[in-house]
Amino acid sequence: MGAIEVDKLRKAFPNGVEAVAGIDLNVEHGEIFGFLGPNGAGKSTTTRMLTTLLRPTSGGARVGGLDILKQSAQVRRVIGVALQDAGLDYLATGRELLEVQGRLHGLSGRRVRERADAMLTLVGLKDAAGRRVGTYSGGMRRRLDLASALVHDPEILFLDEPTAGLDPASRQAIWDEVVHMNQKRGITVFLTTQYLEEADRLANRVAIIDRGRIVAEGSPEELKASIGADIVTVGVPEDQVAGAEKALATLDGLKEIQSDAKGLTLFVHDGSGAVARVIRLLDKAKINVGSITVSSPTLDEVFLRLTGSRLEGATEDVAS
Repeated sequence: MGAIEVDKLRKAFPNGVEAVAGIDLNVEHGEIFGFLGPNGAGKSTTTRMLTTLLRPTSGGARVGGLDILKQSAQVRRVIGVALQDAGLDYLATGRELLEVQGRLHGLSGRRVRERADAMLTLVGLKDAAGRRVGTYSGGMRRRLDLASALVHDPEILFLDEPTAGLDPASRQAIWDEVVHMNQKRGITVFLTTQYLEEADRLANRVAIIDRGRIVAEGSPEELKASIGADIVTVGVPEDQVAGAEKALATLDGLKEIQSDAKGLTLFVHDGSGAVARVIRLLDKAKINVGSITVSSPTLDEVFLRLTGSRLEGATEDVAS
């Protein structure tokens, strides 16, 4: 039995929006599972159902071997949850917040103090334990939220967009802590993200969700290998995109073309060898080439190939 087993899970809202359209998933014990997709794809809705915060319209799931509908109270005892919008009391100190969270999970006396100390050390906040949370930076608050989700020593940890809006240093610190918890403590991690690098670096396996449906699943390496082609990206003026797409339709070795306002993405055998042919065809069609690059497939190209659009987090700058 897996750590998380999802069977035809569906959520439709009264306004007619089907946020999750009958998905199936299986997450093994001790793995980091990446749930990758753009904003509005159904990631957070799925997480809220699996953590018993939102009731499914149909289907079901077992988390830690427990039914999310029939055994919701027991599910909450074996999971830790760090949602995208951390609900932290800014007037409390870091230590006070963790001790309160521990008591809510049934810890008391010396044990709750020991767990709070251990979690503050784990996330690098021991020196800031006596400060009010309102004085913490965004990265510190996200680490405190992570510690809060771990204070009761859960079997399974749900992280919903854990590094959204963080600066690069804070993002790296969160990544290091997630890997440490998984490798040293054996915690199963269900990670929702729209950041390609995050999924690629952390996840053992990834499921890509788009418009409430799973469109691909496998290890990052398997998904990238499924492309079976190199990626040639060609930048052309917006008013020449259609002409460029037509000119390159006869390119030798071309598997597929995707276009947007910035230019074209070509899925082609032997990308390096195709560059000269691409330039000749565009020159013949009198298309102005602003840039041309060759790369190996990324998870963004997997998503692009499957859906025709890119992930928002693929090129998003991290806020400082």
